[in-house]
Amino acid sequence: MKATFLLSFFCAFSLTSLAQTDPVTQVHGAHNQSLGNIRVFDKSAFAHFNNPGALATYDINQLAGGYDHRFGLAELNTVTFAGAMSFGSGVLGFGIARFGSKLFNQQTLGISYGNKLGIVSIGSKLEWFQTQVEGFGTGNAVIFSLGGIADLSPIFSLGASISNLNRAKLGKNSTQRIPTGISLGLSYHPSKQLNFFGEVEKDILIKPVYKIGLEYELHEWIELRTGVNSNPGRLFFGLGLNYEKFGLDLGYGQVNPLGSTTNFSLTFDLDP
Repeated sequence: MKATFLLSFFCAFSLTSLAQTDPVTQVHGAHNQSLGNIRVFDKSAFAHFNNPGALATYDINQLAGGYDHRFGLAELNTVTFAGAMSFGSGVLGFGIARFGSKLFNQQTLGISYGNKLGIVSIGSKLEWFQTQVEGFGTGNAVIFSLGGIADLSPIFSLGASISNLNRAKLGKNSTQRIPTGISLGLSYHPSKQLNFFGEVEKDILIKPVYKIGLEYELHEWIELRTGVNSNPGRLFFGLGLNYEKFGLDLGYGQVNPLGSTTNFSLTFDLDP
């Protein structure tokens, strides 16, 4: 009983007081993080985590790895690896991520699938999520998520994602549920060099988070990014470097009064 109570306490602290820090609720990949944590639109293999519906939209065929460091605390680090492979009937994605330290950690392992039907791309994800508190216990859960993107025109797209649609609990002996999040987004591409993103994200337990992101292609291999969030107010900056099949993304975020976040990710395109 004591172990179950403490496990629920630590998990509730991580999932609410430090929102968007665990593998399920946070946005993965420095590209999307530097755009203000835009979740719905993702043109990398990290779409497996952020929105499986984006996998087929961009016909992703890639391997990706990322590292996220928050507020100067090693206990809040996240390491991520993802992949996406295109084949005849769609795009298959997979991913693994680990958040935390030896004392308290959470990890997820999952597969996803996306397919495009006309102007609409739809994807789903199934993942195993584990929470460990040293000396107190382990909780395991299976999470199901959905997502999609509709290309309304060459310059406008609408997207949505729903994470933890089945409202899974942290473990069979826990009453604490993993957050269920809904994101709705709009992308606008007035030119090849300029991209705007807007998004609203709602979790059952917290107020809506409003996000705005801007991306500018300074050169064919250099991209500059920035973004803002509400609840709490956050400011983000980022840089993307692309050379042939390789990509390097760097991101920085300022979250008052908690401090700053830094993240970077590497991608490798599998296309011939």
